[in-house]
Amino acid sequence: MKKNEEKTNAIRILEQKKIDFVIHNYTDSGAVSGEELVAALNEDPNRVFKTLVTIGKSNNHYVFLVPVSAELDLKKAAGAVGEKNVEMIKSKDLLPLTGYVHGGCSPVGMKKFFKTVIDVTAENFETIMFSGGKIGLQVETSVKQLEKVIPFSLKDIKTDK
Repeated sequence: MKKNEEKTNAIRILEQKKIDFVIHNYTDSGAVSGEELVAALNEDPNRVFKTLVTIGKSNNHYVFLVPVSAELDLKKAAGAVGEKNVEMIKSKDLLPLTGYVHGGCSPVGMKKFFKTVIDVTAENFETIMFSGGKIGLQVETSVKQLEKVIPFSLKDIKTDK
């Protein structure tokens, strides 16, 4: 990371835990959606994961990571965390809850830790990519390295678009 570049909570935590990771900065591309992001970085859309925050019937919050090429299957997601159902939180609630904005939400460095589930397809790749904590910043690391930072489970939680 360049000296004058602002570090996000996610980057600080990964560095503190001495995790092997690579930063991909795509701020100059203007990419916002997952499809635009993978095009800007010339990446496999199955290897780049989006971070989604939900709320369950119990009022507990959950974090799910699915490939940008897929959608979160809410029924599978609910089952993965033992809830009757889960729904996406409102965009306006994301920043106060996690400390991150829509499009820049990282599973690492949220204000509070929430039970996290990553789609099992992450195991198919040597490394995966996810938000580095702000729009225009992606982090690439292995699932094994990520396990050293946040506890999570791997489950089938996606449906193809």
